[in-house]
Amino acid sequence: MPRFTLRLAAAEEVPADEAASSFYWLSDQRSSFTPGISPDLEQLGPVLPLNVDVVRIALTVLAADRSVLRRGGGSDWNQRQIDLEIPVSDAATWNGVAEELARTLGFLSGDRWGLAFTQQEPASKAVAPVEEATAPRRVVLVSGGADSAVGGLYSRSLLEAGERHVLLSHFTNTMLAPIQRHIAAEIEQLVPGPSQEHVVVHLGRRSERIDGTPYPNEPTTRSRSFLFLALGLAVASVHQVPLWIPENGFASINPPLGPERLGSLSTRTTHPKFLRDLTDVLTKAGAHAVIKNPFARTTKGEMYQQVVDLVGLAEASAYLSATHSCALSGQWTRGISSERPCGVCFGCVLRRASFTASGVRDATDYIAPSADPYVQKWLDSKSVEQQVRNFIRRGVRMRDLATLSLPTDYPLRDAYDLCQRGAQELRSLYP
Repeated sequence: MPRFTLRLAAAEEVPADEAASSFYWLSDQRSSFTPGISPDLEQLGPVLPLNVDVVRIALTVLAADRSVLRRGGGSDWNQRQIDLEIPVSDAATWNGVAEELARTLGFLSGDRWGLAFTQQEPASKAVAPVEEATAPRRVVLVSGGADSAVGGLYSRSLLEAGERHVLLSHFTNTMLAPIQRHIAAEIEQLVPGPSQEHVVVHLGRRSERIDGTPYPNEPTTRSRSFLFLALGLAVASVHQVPLWIPENGFASINPPLGPERLGSLSTRTTHPKFLRDLTDVLTKAGAHAVIKNPFARTTKGEMYQQVVDLVGLAEASAYLSATHSCALSGQWTRGISSERPCGVCFGCVLRRASFTASGVRDATDYIAPSADPYVQKWLDSKSVEQQVRNFIRRGVRMRDLATLSLPTDYPLRDAYDLCQRGAQELRSLYP
């Protein structure tokens, strides 16, 4: 079974077996990770040591996730066993919650994780005291997608005079960075007045090991969202404020489009069970872990309507159309810009339906349909449109929702009502 160790130092000559089973978070060009952020996160401010640990854990999980290939695809993925050893500031504490954290990660990625922690003293550094008056009201994750764009805009609209919030973006694909910056700039223009900071973090595994050999490249990487959350919590820990992860509730609970596709069409990034379990285990460890999804009971179309209510119909169209919700990659191999969304993955289909249901004009330049037979064949192989039509025709059933592992304080009746509204929005695209 694959086993990886996170290392914060490296000898001049690294044995081949160690290079193959290690990730190195270094300050030089030999690092396994993109430059700019150090293992102690000084660039993000005086982050709590236990939240530094959370980022180390999440980055190692993502690196391993990308480095172990899955067999199969679609809903027929294999479950992998991946073991990790990670240096942290309090090994005894993290080893005490290792099994619980591993189960939580397993729910997110569908794998079995083994976690072991070793003691690594935090770097000695002077931490400037944080004045209460400078504290933001919240940190908001802005991924580049429509839902997070709505969340950033809504958060700013709630700020009073003298208050501020922080937008936190993370990317591994450089295509997303300009989109994230555009969204942050538009938020300032559309809701003028309050103060705003936009923190952009480029952090991910590089393509080559420390000895120059290539890593395997697994494209699914469901665990990327854990790193995004960890970075957001790191910034939020500086001021002990909540972290918002805005996502429509319909996608969050991830209802299966068919009996053979349970949980396979979108990640469990904001699934109520994952957020609850992650909050519980991180809080038990002593890390800052106040996570909120302000749209947990809201459909995507209803979120779009909130933007209309805030800034008007024309502005909502321009703002939302400039976001990126596509889950597919590989456009560039077909001579198409990676910025162009496919239009047929679940993220794109739900996005298109939300525009239609809310009455907001969709100015997105989708690839589908394509006049190029080669491109159209690729689109057909990736499309979920028929599954969505089947889902609409079959309807939402209570017994389907009973399989979704919802927390006990999330009534099935509420989930059923949410899914009915979400299905109605999809029906507006495929009447």
